Amino acid sequence: MMREILILAGVALAASAAGALAWRHYFPRSFWLVVVFPLRAAHLYLTWGHVAAGCGLSSKRRRWRWTLEAVPVAGHLAYAAHGTVLTTPRRRMRRVDVEHAPRLGIPRPNALGWRVRVKLLDGQVPDDYGKASEALAHAWRVHSVRVTRSAPGRVWLAALRSDPLVSVRPGPGTGELLKVTPGLRETGEPWVIDFRTVPHWLNAGATQSGKSNLANAIIKDLAPQPVALVGFDLKGGVEFTPYAPRMSALATTRAECGALLDDLVRVLADRMRLCRQHGARNIWRLPDHLRPVPVVVLVDEVAELFLMADKSEKDEIARTGTALLRVAQLGRAFGVYLIICGQRIGSDLGPGVTALRSQLSGRICHRVNDPETANMTLGDMDPAALDAARAIPAETPGVAIVAGQDGHWYRVRSVEVTEQEAEAAAWEFAHLTPSWAALTATGPVALDDEDADDFGDAEAA
Repeated sequence: MMREILILAGVALAASAAGALAWRHYFPRSFWLVVVFPLRAAHLYLTWGHVAAGCGLSSKRRRWRWTLEAVPVAGHLAYAAHGTVLTTPRRRMRRVDVEHAPRLGIPRPNALGWRVRVKLLDGQVPDDYGKASEALAHAWRVHSVRVTRSAPGRVWLAALRSDPLVSVRPGPGTGELLKVTPGLRETGEPWVIDFRTVPHWLNAGATQSGKSNLANAIIKDLAPQPVALVGFDLKGGVEFTPYAPRMSALATTRAECGALLDDLVRVLADRMRLCRQHGARNIWRLPDHLRPVPVVVLVDEVAELFLMADKSEKDEIARTGTALLRVAQLGRAFGVYLIICGQRIGSDLGPGVTALRSQLSGRICHRVNDPETANMTLGDMDPAALDAARAIPAETPGVAIVAGQDGHWYRVRSVEVTEQEAEAAAWEFAHLTPSWAALTATGPVALDDEDADDFGDAEAA
């Protein structure tokens, strides 16, 4: 009888284990929410005091506690043979220093891990938790812990069980004008670039780091939108020429770049006059039928615009740099947006690069070959972002550090977009390409009624 019971118990245990494995394999999300997360949450609460103390997040406070003290035994028998004082333990109430951990909120699970709110102790700031994030990740046995947001006296932590950037798949577009989703953030959320919020971007990265792939993803997402694309390709046209059907203008030499920048400055002047005539501070306050087409300018290898072979090129470089800086300073209000790309971006290229960099509030730093480029891209942001950029391995193309949008920095990875896919999108939506001659000769070209209706809500001031 006992043998039969043991056999049945073994069979039931094996069936339960097989069922749990099948559940985990075919329905990983529900298995995580029902089985794994409750165990993780219980472990989180039970060990929080020790974890907070080990990570330097707790504080010492004076509390009344019962303690054991060794009290000498009274009388002539208190001494042993060798003169040692005999003692006896006695419980006593006294004030002692105890570790006080921050109050932990209720963990809230998601597909990638969990989020939890922590109440800050007196004297603590959110940066304290940012500095302890690596220690927290090791203590909780997760891939990473990040500070996602904060409020007075509180901070929210996000724990990720695994790296979501290992495999990035294309996501749905936003459907809004001047918004693109080129990839994924490390939090598992779509990486959204909104040119209306952050108008100008600096995209730095070494060869094979994913810089060109990001440009392909942006072009592919912007191709179906009613915008004008303008390219500066100082590699002789090898980067942007395949996308020429969707580009209103393309410059491939320094002389062409200078002429194209002059055209952009004239476009800005036309739009200034248009806004002034109608009492609008920017083009987004103009009526739909008068609002000009937004222009997105992509500059590849910006260093080529500032390199000088001899002194005879000094005036040309100065004029080009001044025009590009003027476009960056005035572009946001008048619908001209910049994406500046380069392998090498350093102060040795001249003051023009430094001045231009100050106007590029959006920063994207892929793997770079020299620390100065990382410093130029992210140096005035959070120092932790700079350390993270330098730690990007070569075998993860497309991974980058992004600063902008909400004031925080994130690890992101752009989805792989081949040249063939971007070229196909350029040909498919070539009919949406505004005429550059019309833009520069007759003033701004307004959106037609159909486009204005599609994007009216996104363009509201």
